Amino acid sequence: MQGVTNTKTILKCNCGHRVITKDVLQTGLYLNLAGPSFVYVRFRCARCKKRGEQLIQEDKWDPAVLSQSTGELGEDELRRFREMGPITADEIIGFHECLDQLDLAEEEEEAESA
Repeated sequence: MQGVTNTKTILKCNCGHRVITKDVLQTGLYLNLAGPSFVYVRFRCARCKKRGEQLIQEDKWDPAVLSQSTGELGEDELRRFREMGPITADEIIGFHECLDQLDLAEEEEEAESA
């Protein structure tokens, strides 16, 4: 359930899905006088819907691991995509027509080389 990349702990369900903030049901602290204390995270997986619990040493715990990754797009690219608006039905039809033209071009190319 737990993978370690460098010193950052990543929570994962048994199915492999990464646990993020919206999946967390409860967090708490297990104090241990004889050894290290632990943070427990109870969650419900968004993919398989099963409940799970993960114990992480308190010194390795960072609540930021539950946040979603920001992605690879920069601010300029994000702004440009937002300005484009949703994809229209005409754009989808045009895209499929372009794909059909590519298929025809490939078939013609194969016929010429045969």
